[in-house]
Amino acid sequence: LGQLVESGGGSVQAGGSLRLSCTASGSDFDRYYMAWFRQVPGKERQGVAGIGHGGAGARYVDSVKGRFTITRDNIKNQLFLEMNNLNPDDTGMYYCAARPWRYVTPNNAWDLREFVFWGRGTQVTVSS
Repeated sequence: LGQLVESGGGSVQAGGSLRLSCTASGSDFDRYYMAWFRQVPGKERQGVAGIGHGGAGARYVDSVKGRFTITRDNIKNQLFLEMNNLNPDDTGMYYCAARPWRYVTPNNAWDLREFVFWGRGTQVTVSS
């Protein structure tokens, strides 16, 4: 796997929606567990949503369950995050990240140290 490039961020009002995209270069995209992380100033980066290498096993941080949907297209080497009913707490820099699927467990799914590829991020700002 090569570079990860995010797009789709922007500024929206509370209640609005955004769709983030992450395009990966290189090969073997379908051998990686993919995830979206977000970070705000003064806080550490935290996981938002993750998805298994084959598109199953989606997981979400509690605060976004029912509002966000993570999907992937292994033919186009793309990862998506559909974000609905956004609120100001969703504001942050969103990063696309990848880790080898083989050793993913519920306890280490969000371990930052396990993700070996990272995008540069796309900013999401939600105003009230």
